[in-house]
Amino acid sequence: MPSKKNPANGIQKLRVIGGQWRSRQISFAAAPGLRPTGDRIRETLFNWLAPYVPGAQCLDLFAGSGALGFEAVSRGAAGCTALELHRAAASQLRDNKRQLGADQLTILEADALQYLQHNANQQAFDIVFVDPPFDGDYQSSVCALLQRHKWLAEGAIIYCEFPASNSQFDCPANWRQLREKISGGVKYALYSQIEPSA
Repeated sequence: MPSKKNPANGIQKLRVIGGQWRSRQISFAAAPGLRPTGDRIRETLFNWLAPYVPGAQCLDLFAGSGALGFEAVSRGAAGCTALELHRAAASQLRDNKRQLGADQLTILEADALQYLQHNANQQAFDIVFVDPPFDGDYQSSVCALLQRHKWLAEGAIIYCEFPASNSQFDCPANWRQLREKISGGVKYALYSQIEPSA
């Protein structure tokens, strides 16, 4: 993805594409499996999400660089809870939050799977970003937990990224795919619930 790298400390930068922080840069440090969503995919994604973002409560389960969460808040999301297990990456997220004054962003240093299993029913989210490292098969497990533990508000939208070759995703039975596209080595898609959880 287009990013700028500082060879002295390994810090890379990407830009927010739209909204109040349009063209502002956020920094991120290298971390295992960290693969920021590129500009082209983010632009397409947030064109898809344009009707849903204003006022939404978002959950970014594998925040990494924070690109998706900062972009959502920049475009008018009411809040975003961002989970990141890697300590240095979480610390950089907090630095970016301070620099942008992004008070709507809540950053938790947490494992996504454990969080979804053990913190159920605290809040229902309107938009959920599922963009995990590609070296593990997290998408099916995470989406099953989102459904089982009622993390999704009525009408929620779920965004997933996969390797382009992925054909193993086990979509919850009451979800339907709204959009799908492949760009380079990445397949990305939007889902919604056919009906609210029972």
